[in-house]
Amino acid sequence: MSEADRYAWIEPGVEDLGGGVYRIPLPLPMDGLRAVNVYAITDAGGVDLIDAGIALVQARERLIVSLRQIGYELGDIRNFFVTHSHIDHYSLAIELRRAFHTVIHLGEQERANLVATRELVNGRRIAFFNAEGLRRLGAQDLLREGGSHRPPPVIIDWEDPDRWIADGVDLDLRTRTLRAVHTPGHTRGHVVFHDAAATIMFAGDHVLPHITPSIGFEPAGNPMALSDYLGSLGRMLALPDARLLPAHGPVTASTHDRVHELLAHHDVRLAETLSAVQAGHATPYDVARAIKWTRRHQAFGDLDLFSQLLAVNETAAHLEVLAARGEVARSASADGIDLWEVAPIG
Repeated sequence: MSEADRYAWIEPGVEDLGGGVYRIPLPLPMDGLRAVNVYAITDAGGVDLIDAGIALVQARERLIVSLRQIGYELGDIRNFFVTHSHIDHYSLAIELRRAFHTVIHLGEQERANLVATRELVNGRRIAFFNAEGLRRLGAQDLLREGGSHRPPPVIIDWEDPDRWIADGVDLDLRTRTLRAVHTPGHTRGHVVFHDAAATIMFAGDHVLPHITPSIGFEPAGNPMALSDYLGSLGRMLALPDARLLPAHGPVTASTHDRVHELLAHHDVRLAETLSAVQAGHATPYDVARAIKWTRRHQAFGDLDLFSQLLAVNETAAHLEVLAARGEVARSASADGIDLWEVAPIG
């Protein structure tokens, strides 16, 4: 696949997916992530949106133009069903609710992330990647380079949704019923929305067609994020297969096919992580440096600082899974840094 084909999904416009469902890509101000898909579910009385986009003028204007192409205005939006609380999915919903009183729904396990995000924005937490956590992972070098990284300035208050969504609840959208399925891993409260009758899966960032979702990138933190994520992928396979409607990337024919690819990817990454420990790399930072990253198999040192922070965090998550399987064991250095070694036999 050419680069042009790979990124064709980000082009402005509206994709008619049939049955009153439309894909609307909204722009993001990020080099590595150029757009987020918002899905409009329409009927004669209005429109419901899966995810919302980022609270920036360009995204709002694109949403206005796109909705008008299918005969709606911002005031016709009844509900936002948001897969998780990351800024590119949640923040525009908050902004539009203030003007149009739209109802926002969010998975109930995201409560902790909203609390932690507000603490970060209001200065009660120093950074998204806190210095003590990075030091414990052996990433002192990243601390010196600016490890107390802050996300881009936030232009909203991180308000609570109107309704918290429980796992397994059925959502009546007039023309269809969506089942909310709790899929922790990318964040602890991530949910997907499954339309069994139409065989479509609004997958958010849980299952992406071209990239592997970041694991545990959330202010509340979750050391067992990868274990949760692998379990959540298993939940997808327990459901009937469905067309994959992801938050980033094109619509594809099968959720199950991509889930199998993601499981295989993490099997490979777990094997690489174990091999690095067997080779004597002891801290999560050292293990991350021994592994190639991205689909281009980049060296750790070739990644930008933010991607390095993500890589160390994800390596720690893979080590936790290996520990749970009894393949590696953790100790601590005299100054409190995590050290990993191959678990003793017996």
